[in-house]
Amino acid sequence: MDVAGLVTPLVRMSGITKRFGRNVVLRGVSFDVYPGEVHILAGENGAGKSTLIKVLAGVYGDWEGAIEYFGRAARPRSPVEAMRLGVSVIYQELSLVPAMSVADNIFLGRTRGRGGFVPRAEQRNKTREVLQGIGLRIEPDTPVENLPIAAQQLVEIAKALSRDARVLVMDEPTSALTAPEVDTLFSLIGKLKREGRGIVYITHKMEEIGRIGDRVTVLRDGERVGSRPARELTDAELVRWMVGRDLGPGFSPAAGSRAESPSPAAVAGEERLRLENFSVPSGQGSARLAVEGVDLELRAGEIVGLAGLQGSGVSQLLLGLFGSYGTNTGGSVYLNGRKTVIGSPQDAIRHGLALLTSDRKATGLVLCRPIQENAVLADLQRLAPGGWRAPARERAAVDALARALRLKAASLEMEAGELSGGNQQKVALAKWIQTGPRVFFLDEPTRGIDVGAKQEIYQLIHEWTAQGIAILMTSTELPELLALSDRIVVLHRGRVTAAFGRGQATAESVLAAAMGVES
Repeated sequence: MDVAGLVTPLVRMSGITKRFGRNVVLRGVSFDVYPGEVHILAGENGAGKSTLIKVLAGVYGDWEGAIEYFGRAARPRSPVEAMRLGVSVIYQELSLVPAMSVADNIFLGRTRGRGGFVPRAEQRNKTREVLQGIGLRIEPDTPVENLPIAAQQLVEIAKALSRDARVLVMDEPTSALTAPEVDTLFSLIGKLKREGRGIVYITHKMEEIGRIGDRVTVLRDGERVGSRPARELTDAELVRWMVGRDLGPGFSPAAGSRAESPSPAAVAGEERLRLENFSVPSGQGSARLAVEGVDLELRAGEIVGLAGLQGSGVSQLLLGLFGSYGTNTGGSVYLNGRKTVIGSPQDAIRHGLALLTSDRKATGLVLCRPIQENAVLADLQRLAPGGWRAPARERAAVDALARALRLKAASLEMEAGELSGGNQQKVALAKWIQTGPRVFFLDEPTRGIDVGAKQEIYQLIHEWTAQGIAILMTSTELPELLALSDRIVVLHRGRVTAAFGRGQATAESVLAAAMGVES
């Protein structure tokens, strides 16, 4: 699409500068979005993307520059004011209330009762109308917690459209979606474009940029590097804009990994973990199994990838191994050749297991606490014998971790929530490496982080395997799993459907197995 002939953008940001104390996080950034276009906002974590969006959405009010909403200058002081101006943001962590119904979520904060009574019938009818408008056929009274993540994503979009949003900002909307669900979302984005709405789309997935992007603007270190029609920007050039350096001939932009990245351990070492007929319930006290009859072996210095579509049970397998379901799991677990019962996460840590969860904000970090406290959280039993904290000992341990993980932070006293996504992920990794694990479970270790931070985490993973740590990892990015894994085990509805050695797996064979075609 050619936006040059469109006279008035839906939103125009000019010379935006934002400071946090003495730290300048945006320097004179300009950005706009036109009717009927998807404008990709790209850049490494910490580049300023989230800050720019929060300025646009009224989260931050103390900034320099100017914003025009639909041709008129305005300065919203809250997200509510920005929504009234026609701008709505759909964040990576959805803002829905799980226990409430779809209709209640869509009208949350906007209910106007008559005589103290909420107009339920009217809300349900309007909810049904907006849901049908985006092709979502669910009942308005359905609790949000009963919906799959893809449907929850669409409910967020319905919520924005019910407020007559003309500009929608989508922050990593496909991070937890399967391929068919991504297709559904992209079809909806196409419909929104045809209606003349503008989409600001934040993603770290190269294939998405080429698939739906009309224009790309890249930020780096709080400054705008450049803007260009998506079809004219090659992957290699986009990466150079984002990171300011060439990542080397082995870098594969589509995969976000090196084209060839075998584990440093040429020959895997002794057995670290073995599963025999291992099963995991779908929830505490549930008779239904999320994982059933899994046999698996993991050796020192080896990376085994777990592949599967949504509902396959890969995350539940890791949680079950880590003791999150207590002793409700079935089958046998062997650690270093000895049969072991893992009854709790504390048991798991004592036996040399560590688990990086897929959601660093909900279950990985305490965002309102300092980096140092987060980094020692899983190892306090050893660092604080008898329950007495030893700040000097903790500081020395975290200093060493920060250097080893190449953490970028002004101070270890910074709150974890003030860090970029990539650096938050490093703190979450530091928390577990501090425990000295022999087996490390990684659930989506690069979810929601930029290409430069991914490369650093890949390097850390290879350093750990070189030290003899065994890694069992999941990733929804299949090229990443293919590049990193020595072996790949595929699950479909909780059962193993295929296992591949290095060089045997292809994207097609893994996807077929993930869809239930046994090999």
